[in-house]
Amino acid sequence: MRRLVVWSIVLLLIVSVAGVTALALLEGDGAGRAETPVHTPSPSGPPPAMPPTPRGLAAYYDQSLDWQPCDGDESHDCATMQVPLDYADPAGQTIELALLRVRAAAPDARVGSLVVNPGGPGGSGTSYAAAGKTVWGPALLNHFDLVGLDPRGVGDSAAIDCLSDDGLDAYLAADPDPETAADEAVLQRQLGELGSGCVAKSGALASHVTTVEAARDLDVLRAVLDQPRLDFFGASYGTKLGATYAQLFPRRVGRMVLDGAVDLSISRRELTLQQAVGFETALRAYVANCVDPGNCFLGATVDDGMARIQQFLADTEQSPLPTGGERMLTGGSAYYGLITPLYERRYWNLLSLSLRQAFDGDGTSMLLLADAYASRGPDGYLSNTIEANYAITCLDDPASVPVSQVPAEVPAFERASPTFGAVFAYSLAGCSGSVARSTVKVPHDDAAGAAPLLVVGTTRDPATPLRWARALADQLSSAVLVTRDGDGHTGYHSGNDCVDSVIEDYLVDGTVPSDDVDCPAP
Repeated sequence: MRRLVVWSIVLLLIVSVAGVTALALLEGDGAGRAETPVHTPSPSGPPPAMPPTPRGLAAYYDQSLDWQPCDGDESHDCATMQVPLDYADPAGQTIELALLRVRAAAPDARVGSLVVNPGGPGGSGTSYAAAGKTVWGPALLNHFDLVGLDPRGVGDSAAIDCLSDDGLDAYLAADPDPETAADEAVLQRQLGELGSGCVAKSGALASHVTTVEAARDLDVLRAVLDQPRLDFFGASYGTKLGATYAQLFPRRVGRMVLDGAVDLSISRRELTLQQAVGFETALRAYVANCVDPGNCFLGATVDDGMARIQQFLADTEQSPLPTGGERMLTGGSAYYGLITPLYERRYWNLLSLSLRQAFDGDGTSMLLLADAYASRGPDGYLSNTIEANYAITCLDDPASVPVSQVPAEVPAFERASPTFGAVFAYSLAGCSGSVARSTVKVPHDDAAGAAPLLVVGTTRDPATPLRWARALADQLSSAVLVTRDGDGHTGYHSGNDCVDSVIEDYLVDGTVPSDDVDCPAP
C-alpha cells in the first residue's frame, strides 16, 4: 500500500534506449473531460477557535518555525519541528522532524496550509510537497501552501536505520518465494538481521515510529502552522495516517482527502491476499492493453502474455540477468521491477521496454525499475524508505508467522494470484524478525464529530483495492466516497477531470458532494 514516489527519482527511469525517447516512454493516454457531479456547499460560519494545548505539551505546541530557503532550492522553504520521542514522557527525549513548504502561487487567494503525505509507510512528505505539477494541480498550487512533513522515522527527520547499503541490496535481491528449506533459512536469517539491525542502529526510535505517534505529530504541526483545524491530503498509507488523526482528534479535522484508501479493520493476511489479487488484476490489464491492438511482443492472448511473464520471473530466479553495472537482475529485483510500473498506467510503456530488453538478456532497465521501488540511486540508497516501511509496519501490526509456516499459505495465494501469490504469501513472515515493540494504543472508532472528508478509491488500483476505500468510507462517520473508474494507484491527478474537480472544489472552496460520487473513465 505504499504509494511509489516515482516522481522523486524519475531521472533514474527516464532513459533513452534503442532510439526510444523519454517522452515516448512516459506518454500517457490523455485526459478526457468527465461531467462534474452536483455538489452542495459545506456550511459557512465564523472560523473556529484554536483548540486547547494538550497537557504537558505546551513546549511543542507553542514552538515557532524558522522557515529558511531550502538548501539547493531557494524557491521552497524548509524548517524543523521538535516533538517528544515518547508522548507518554513529553519531558524526556525529543526528536526533530523535517518540513518543507511550497508557498501558494496566488498568495492573495491563499486558503491556508495543506499538509501532505504520499504514503508508504516510509514516503517523504517533503519530497511530495516539492513535486510540483507532477503531482499537484494548479488549483492546489495556487491556493495552498503545500507543507510536507517527513514523518518520524522517515527521510530527513529522525530516521530509522537498519542495514548497510550492501545489506539492503542482498535483502532485496534474495529469492522472494523460497522453494527449499535452505532458502527458507536464508530468508529467516535476513529477516532477523533486519529486525535486530533496526534496534541496534536506531535505538529507542525503533519503538516510537507508530502511525498513532505520527498522527500526534500532525497535531503539533497543525498548531505551529497556526491552524485550528488540520487540512490534509494523504495518499495510500497516508490515508491510514489521516484516518488515525481523525480518530484521535475528530474535532480538529478540517478538509481532508484520503486517496487510495487503506481498510483500517483488515487483517494482515487478508490485506496481503487482496494486494496480490490487485497486482494480478493490474498486470492482466497491462497485458490486455498490449494484446488488444495486435502484434504484442508478449503473445497473442492475455493468457499467453501472463504465462510468458511468469516464465521470465521463474527463469530469472534460476539465472540472474546481467545489467549495465556490477549488480545482476535477480529473481527478487525482477519482481520489484515488474510491480513498480503497475502503480501508474503512464509507466506501462516503460515496462514494455524493460521486458523486451530482459527477454533479450539485458536486465538493466528492469533493475532501474526495481531501484525506483527501493529509492536506490546509482551510488546507493537515496532514502530509508525500505527500512522505515518495515519498522512502521511491524510496530503497527507485529502479527507474523515464521518463514517455515508460509508454505501452507502458498496454494491459496497462488490460486488468487498465479503471478504474485507466492511472493506475497512469504511477506506474511515479514515481521517475524522484528524485535522492537510499542505500547501505544491504536484507536478503533468512527471519528464521530469530524468535518466531512473525502475517501477516494480506484476500480483497478493494484496496491489499495477499491473495496478498501469502500470499507474506510463506511468506518468514518463523516466520509464521502469518490470512485474513479481506471487503472493505477490513487485517483487524484491521474487523468480524470471528474475526480480532480471534486477534490479541488472540496479543498479550495469547502464544497462537499451531496452524495457518493462515481467518476467514469475519460
